[in-house]
Amino acid sequence: MGTDTGTDIRMITVPAGQVTLSDRRTQRSWAVELAPYRLAACVVTQAQYARVTGERPSTAQGDRLPVEGVSWLDAVRFCNALSLHEGLTPAYRLGSGTEDAAGVEDVGWDTAADGYRLPAEAEWEHACRAGTTGARYGALDDIAWHRGNSRERMHEVGGRQPNAWGLYDTLGNVWEWCWDVYDAEVYGSYRVLRGGGWFDERWSCRASVRRRSHPTFRIDDTGFRVARSVL
Repeated sequence: MGTDTGTDIRMITVPAGQVTLSDRRTQRSWAVELAPYRLAACVVTQAQYARVTGERPSTAQGDRLPVEGVSWLDAVRFCNALSLHEGLTPAYRLGSGTEDAAGVEDVGWDTAADGYRLPAEAEWEHACRAGTTGARYGALDDIAWHRGNSRERMHEVGGRQPNAWGLYDTLGNVWEWCWDVYDAEVYGSYRVLRGGGWFDERWSCRASVRRRSHPTFRIDDTGFRVARSVL
């Protein structure tokens, strides 16, 4: 199926383009222009996470299962650790000792760095859609593990059909952390989640659906995939 083998992360070059994001809560839409970037073909697996961090935080265990039970901050730290492991410049500035009003460690993004990072929300949706304009890039049962076909458990990465750009599981299996703050005025430091998960109904597994959570939150249906800028 051409997905990741062992602990290597296979990256896909995503072409430049424009994507229109929308929020049901506020009834707001906004267009974002994107330069080319690279995105992992699959979400980070437990084997990949363990190789870099030495940790296996997931509830269900399996090398090729998505890593879950990881917070947004865990994902950010993984990106930096993976960058250092591969001799790249880390994308995130951590450890300054500063915190926001909610006591969350402040994280800065060095956009000039060549290391791994989380995708921006617009990058995630653009890649998920892969040039399509509907709710999904294919028939849901063919492309995603969701509540109707997952038998209420996670599945190994790459087990469903990829989209036209070679990305697997952007819908279903696990929700994915994105870089962006959801709505700072209303939710403070809460970050964006995308894609739907193995326990979600069909409605949640759509390219446009947005969810939010605190950057320290961990749960068994949330993981992440990594991105890199094309510099």
